[in-house]
Amino acid sequence: MPTFKTIDDLDVQGKYVLVRSDLNVPMKDGQITDSTRIQRSAKTLTELAQKGAKVVVMSHFGRPKGERVPAMSLRPVASALSTATGCPVTFAEDCIGVPAKTVVNGMGQGDIVLLENLRYHSQEEKNDPDFARALAELGELYVNDAFSTSHRAHASTEGLAHLLPAAAGRLMQAELEALGRALERPEHPVAAIVGGAKISTKLDLLGNLVQRVDLLVIGGGMANTFLHAQGIQIGKSLCEKEMAETARTILDKAEKSRCTVVLPTDVVVADSLSETAGRQVVPVQSVPEDKMILDIGPDSARALSDRLASFRTLVWNGPLGAFEIKPFDAATNLVARAAADLTRKGNLLTVAGGGDTVGALANAGVQDQFSYVSTAGGAFLEWLEGRDLPGVKALEA
Repeated sequence: MPTFKTIDDLDVQGKYVLVRSDLNVPMKDGQITDSTRIQRSAKTLTELAQKGAKVVVMSHFGRPKGERVPAMSLRPVASALSTATGCPVTFAEDCIGVPAKTVVNGMGQGDIVLLENLRYHSQEEKNDPDFARALAELGELYVNDAFSTSHRAHASTEGLAHLLPAAAGRLMQAELEALGRALERPEHPVAAIVGGAKISTKLDLLGNLVQRVDLLVIGGGMANTFLHAQGIQIGKSLCEKEMAETARTILDKAEKSRCTVVLPTDVVVADSLSETAGRQVVPVQSVPEDKMILDIGPDSARALSDRLASFRTLVWNGPLGAFEIKPFDAATNLVARAAADLTRKGNLLTVAGGGDTVGALANAGVQDQFSYVSTAGGAFLEWLEGRDLPGVKALEA
């Protein structure tokens, strides 16, 4: 676990504090459809404002690729950010230059300014030194509160940290501490649940986890590839047959690391991914040729739920089945609720994130009942893969 400074290490009163947040929220017809990231970012911004800082907020929004795309302006976010922080938020028409400086220079202690989309400038994603310096001119201190973007070495996530005294914001701090407790200094035994469609997208993750956890549960479409690699017929199920040898290699690596790999013993099959499709539960050795596996079976789900009681730490990435379509969310829901119950009792530390995981836990009604749920997609996965994240490494004390 890297050591890093936090807001507690900064004297922010009266100082211009540049805060890199992730306000890249989903929006439709100019209206925010999910304000989770705004709500989570508000804690750091509110604390800094209450301490008398002049808070200058930076974020990207969408992929404008260096162009001023009106639909990707952060202007609509300003009012939502004001509501979340309880402070008026002034919007600057650009993130550098005269438009930004004019608004920033007019700030008083406790004020909050939101700069326009960083990615209106192509230099942001190139980590251009001149662009980083232009941003640095707006502040005296730098706080990175956007773990979700810290797997990319951009000017606002990596470059700035070398130009100004830098620290982690509260959201970044919480994320790093949660991940540290889950994988770097966990309380054993440790279990990991990894689901999702393709093994090819999670090779590094699986390779890293089998060396760190005591139990690895594989679900979702990728479980089909592991079953196929063991000679089990899986009908018309999603499967990366060309990855069979890779799957066997991962199983061998797990055995050498004394990590137990769990695959489903029964599965839910149907002839199509539809709520009205005829479905049945069969042992994995009896999947009909004309059916596809769409969820792990009830026996497998119950056995896994019971087994979690003997573990102290759980890392979860990816659903166990096609949870978007009922009733193929049944196994994910059952196991998620069992994990949440153990968490509430103080028996299990649960850290989840990446991909569809947040949606799957929300569907199960337990998103707020895990120890920590990360909204970071790529950054969460790269951390699980054991990679250094440039935005985090730049904060190391």
